[in-house]
Amino acid sequence: MRRSEPSGRAPERRQRSDGRASRERILDATAQIAGERGFQGTSINLVSERSGLPASSIYWHFANKDELLAAVVDRSYQQWSDAMSRSGASSIDAGGESALAVVLRQVGETLDDFPDFLRLGLLLILDRTPEGVTARRKFLDIRSDAIARARSLYRLMFADLDDHEIERLATLTLVLLDGTFVARDAGPMSPEAAYELMMTALLGTVEHLRVRKQSAPK
Repeated sequence: MRRSEPSGRAPERRQRSDGRASRERILDATAQIAGERGFQGTSINLVSERSGLPASSIYWHFANKDELLAAVVDRSYQQWSDAMSRSGASSIDAGGESALAVVLRQVGETLDDFPDFLRLGLLLILDRTPEGVTARRKFLDIRSDAIARARSLYRLMFADLDDHEIERLATLTLVLLDGTFVARDAGPMSPEAAYELMMTALLGTVEHLRVRKQSAPK
């Protein structure tokens, strides 16, 4: 015989489920609007219209627009991070050009699936309005985490480079990702062309660092 639910438990579960679903609808709507209009063009009223939920529901989940956008950035980054983990690219233990090609391809493909954190983050960096401080800080924390990931991978791939050289290579990677992301939004650039440009720049930098190391006075 099936055991009956304790009194009150089923409604409580439905409420939690409904709350999570509402939160996701709010985040989806905010990501769409912010991607179209930026921080200044995003409003609680627009999010309410797009999500089909009352403003009171939005304020129940988020204190203000800044906190809401920070949550959009955080969710997108976690989705991208999880996708990278599933791809296996973040755990590569081999070095050289082939390993770098795998990682760059996986980064590009997963960014295509979860671009919101990078698109909104770059908009927040360029739009220095004081109202966006929480969301901007969230994006800067994400960039610090991304730099740390790149460092760890490059230490495995290019074991002959020292910490300072690895740091420069990791920083260059983020610069190239920013640039190719904007370039692909601005005009026709295939993913393959973006990977090739990044590969050329990164491997050229690795070779430059090695040559400079060899030619440095002992």
